[in-house]
Amino acid sequence: MAKNNFPFLPTRDWVVLPIQKQNETESGILLTGGAERTLRKNVMKVVAVGPTCENIKKGDTVMIHPTTEGLVIDVEGQDYVMVNEFQICGKFLA
Repeated sequence: MAKNNFPFLPTRDWVVLPIQKQNETESGILLTGGAERTLRKNVMKVVAVGPTCENIKKGDTVMIHPTTEGLVIDVEGQDYVMVNEFQICGKFLA
């Protein structure tokens, strides 16, 4: 088994995805009051998966619904979002 160099291992079927923070929109509108913490992209590369994930693996590029709510976590100063595997709409085939 390959060594996992991401310093956090989720349990069960949780999947960890990076969050691309955005404090300002492309048109210059400043995001405040938590709006900057919502998901800006719905296609992301998986950085870690729990041991019971059946279809998603680390390194997969997946699409989640843009309104999916997840658990925001901080791992070594970087924000990530955790979602359950069932919240993932699909994965892109290489």
